[in-house]
Amino acid sequence: MRAPIGPFEDAQPATERRELLPPPVAAAVTAEMLHVDTDPAIADTADFVATYGQDLLEKSANCVVVAGKRGGELTLAACVVLSTTRVDVNGTVRRHLGARKASFASMDTAVSETGMEYGGITPVGLPAAWPLLVDAAVVETAHVVIGSGARRGKLIVPGKMLATLPGAVVLDGLGA
Repeated sequence: MRAPIGPFEDAQPATERRELLPPPVAAAVTAEMLHVDTDPAIADTADFVATYGQDLLEKSANCVVVAGKRGGELTLAACVVLSTTRVDVNGTVRRHLGARKASFASMDTAVSETGMEYGGITPVGLPAAWPLLVDAAVVETAHVVIGSGARRGKLIVPGKMLATLPGAVVLDGLGA
């Protein structure tokens, strides 16, 4: 199967590669999502685009876990932005979550709460109760390359599909 973006000749429907995915991701993938098996050593965006082509930078998205705090309450959420931008944690995220303070979740929290590997966290298969904040620019991108839940591999997903995931809210200005 030919991937809609990038030089990925071995792209396969993610539903046919569930054994390469963490359990929560394997349970949530659909046939419209493609999986590309990649070297875990190049999972970070800079290394990934250096290997597969700079043109993928504008078609790649990052998913990060944030923690919003208000009083004694902690709200975990995931944010998806294009790789050419950064999550506006102290502005857009903090306001949307109604938090007094927002920051990136610790690595231990992100890994234990998602069941995914750090550096491969994806919006696919996140805890259903979490808010999933998706930048409007991601949704407007025909197909995006995102983590697969593991450092090994990537998912290629229609951008508009991310807006249909559980808890998804599309926000303008999430990526700054």
